[in-house]
Amino acid sequence: MTDTTDLLARRNAALGAGAPLFYEVPLHIVRGDGIHLFDADGRRYVDMYNNVPCVGHANPYVVEAMARQQATLNVHSRYLHESVVAFAERLAALHGPEIESVILSCSGTEANEVAIRMARFATGRRGIICTNATYHGNSELVGSLNRLGQQPDPNANPAVRGFPFPEKYRPIAANLSEAELCDAYLAQLGQAIAALQANGEGVAALIVCSIFANEGLPDVPEGFMPRAAALVRQAGGLVIADEVQAGYARTGTWWGYEVTGFTPDIVVTGKPMGAGLPLAATAASRKLVETFRSKTRYFNTFASSPLQAAVGMAVLDEIENRDLRGNVATVGAALKASLTQRKGASAAIGDVRGHGLFVGVELVKPVDGSPDMELAKRVINRLKDKGFLTSNAGAFANVVKLRPPLVFSHDNAAQFLDAWDETIAEVAA
Repeated sequence: MTDTTDLLARRNAALGAGAPLFYEVPLHIVRGDGIHLFDADGRRYVDMYNNVPCVGHANPYVVEAMARQQATLNVHSRYLHESVVAFAERLAALHGPEIESVILSCSGTEANEVAIRMARFATGRRGIICTNATYHGNSELVGSLNRLGQQPDPNANPAVRGFPFPEKYRPIAANLSEAELCDAYLAQLGQAIAALQANGEGVAALIVCSIFANEGLPDVPEGFMPRAAALVRQAGGLVIADEVQAGYARTGTWWGYEVTGFTPDIVVTGKPMGAGLPLAATAASRKLVETFRSKTRYFNTFASSPLQAAVGMAVLDEIENRDLRGNVATVGAALKASLTQRKGASAAIGDVRGHGLFVGVELVKPVDGSPDMELAKRVINRLKDKGFLTSNAGAFANVVKLRPPLVFSHDNAAQFLDAWDETIAEVAA
């Protein structure tokens, strides 16, 4: 086995100690192919985590499109280019008629920042509402929304207010019907709206991951999101759907907002769009987009490029031509059902949730059902040793997060389930 000590020391010196790495013993990954990653010793792992290579690592169709375009032309966006226009048109058309135009960028952080600024310009207000356990990016503006429930003073920024993310597994009040629970969470959202109105910021937008991925993929009370969207619009705000994790067929539908049943005013996409090439987008009505452009003269050197368009088109082609939405729906449903059946086999499995090929298994302490982050860490490290790469996430970092490329198959799922059973028997007995 290759000793990675020297490489790790060089990494800490070159990048600065503290740059995140997965696993107790970090992996030195050198190659990818389909759903697989390979380390420096040639060991093969099944990638159960990365949604960037959504159509598979080193997808030959995408690679060919990337190489062909780079060998032909790649420039900034201040020239006319047919493919850039065609890609933006195609992307907008994947939504309903309210989405007409697109601003391309290079990361989800950038796209979310554009979305927030767009909402502020459109409404003339500054207040942003998010959940108390979300993540939307790394800039100062977008980062101010992240994990408010863990901040010493979640109300330190007067223009940001959080509310408890909606869930049925650990509800904010006990012994409520689903309808009553929905009302209770909407009341919390109403309090956030009222706070922004009272302090003079007003409501510019509600921003949510459409399936609440970073919160742990909770099962949301029926009807919450459409009613939440209506409540925000009644207060004069817009609704931003962060589809960086939820979109691009991840749920078995094109968009996560189709699953949770609401219509956004602004849609943000990122990671899987370029299958490894930096590509993100903020999509909205033409009026919203042009209002933003008129007030900012927004320009991004590496966005709206012919290379982005070629790769973006190739990814969409692969999803459509290989019916990956259908694959995600069938394989994801079977994987979730199989994991759900295992709840009774171990008291450490508290809940199984998710949509399509995005499944979360909540691990708990059997004595009281409280979140067990340490067990989740042991599980993901043992799964890694067995050749399956996952991670722990969620509001309490106790949810084993399963998010393989969209080409993940029934056979792959069966192999994973064998490794899962062995792992739970070994570390959660």
